[in-house]
Amino acid sequence: MKEKFINIKKVSLNNNCPECYSKDGLQLTFKQKFIETPFYKSMTNEISQKLKCNICHSIIYPERWTDDIEGVFEYQKKAFEPKKKIFRLKKLAWFLISIPIALIVIATIIILFL
Repeated sequence: MKEKFINIKKVSLNNNCPECYSKDGLQLTFKQKFIETPFYKSMTNEISQKLKCNICHSIIYPERWTDDIEGVFEYQKKAFEPKKKIFRLKKLAWFLISIPIALIVIATIIILFL
């Protein structure tokens, strides 16, 4: 099973970085969990967010956020629309589901005509 987070939205913030105090480098990224197996693909409702400074290349964890960053984060969180939750079966799953159904249909036809 392959699980990964797909970038859904990136937002550049005009707040000062708590590490290097640069005003140009903060970037907030929202990601959504995607699962892929040999049998199905699924987009879950699990959301991840990361705040990174592109100037000093550090990840800014919520403990280091200022009140301004927290306010902008809350606004962006409300404005963020995740992709719809999906669950799709792949061809292999449909094939494995159809074999028992076909066997039951064939057995029923054989029993009815004998």
